[in-house]
Amino acid sequence: MTAVLFTCAGQRVDIVGAFRRAGATAIATDANPLAPALYAADEHALVPRIDDPGYLPALRALVQEHDVQLVVPLTDLDQVLLARGCDELSGALVLLPAAEIVERLEDKYLAHVLFEERGIASPPTWLPGNVPDDAAFPLLVKARHGFGSRHIYRAADRAQLGFFLGYTPVDSIVQACLAGEEFSIDVFCDLEGRCLNAIPRTMIESKGGESIKGMSIKDEALIELARDVAESLGVVGPANIQCFREADGTHFITDINTRFGGGFPLPLAAGGRYPELALALARGERPEPRLGDFREGIVMTRFFSDLSLTPNGDGTLKPLAPAE
Repeated sequence: MTAVLFTCAGQRVDIVGAFRRAGATAIATDANPLAPALYAADEHALVPRIDDPGYLPALRALVQEHDVQLVVPLTDLDQVLLARGCDELSGALVLLPAAEIVERLEDKYLAHVLFEERGIASPPTWLPGNVPDDAAFPLLVKARHGFGSRHIYRAADRAQLGFFLGYTPVDSIVQACLAGEEFSIDVFCDLEGRCLNAIPRTMIESKGGESIKGMSIKDEALIELARDVAESLGVVGPANIQCFREADGTHFITDINTRFGGGFPLPLAAGGRYPELALALARGERPEPRLGDFREGIVMTRFFSDLSLTPNGDGTLKPLAPAE
């Protein structure tokens, strides 16, 4: 069985469980002993915070101890660190693109510049001091770094723009506000950057920046758009591409996350088989692209669940056994 190390496991029980069902031995890590995904894995370990110099050495020790072949980051938090330090992880495959791409996508202004360089349509975007006088309102003030739709404000005029730029506590960008329909496309690419599949979904409802309701759709324009974008950027492994379709049919890319998206259960249920593809790459295989090979009309509606833990007798915690 292929051993997979999941970093910043957090609440991603869905992903850890899917890899186990696909045949992986799952080792989950987090700095927080109450991260639920730790207890969904075959093995788990507490590691230092990502800003601790001991973070990568702790991961390397786990890779060596468990003969890990694949490292899968589950949030944006440590992606730059892992992409830069992949050679320090004892030969395990880190499921990320080149460090330069990860770094530029993490910075929403540099991502916009990258999109323009690669011929990818992106909404007009400026640094706060460079917003042109003739910019059309409304405009969005968005955090330059970060995730989860935090620190996003809609400015109706120049006065509100100035207010929100002064109010927000984080480094920001200013971006044109799009009026079209929003879509999310979950892609998976091989180690050569070939797009193996792309599964578009509608954004029926989001909460905290994560999709909680959506439906898979076989939209050929979106599938081709995602393939083109992913291959233009050299994506490796999973990515979530967010875009808008305007009234005239044009598409604008607003964000790309180089990880499994929050809506992961939907492409999984639609037959994307992304965990199996990831394990195949870890085994050195070269799966062929299967664009469009998924079920449309699958509707996802997400909900909260819970996990009860009890002391393990050695200072750690374990899942509470169900009552007889």
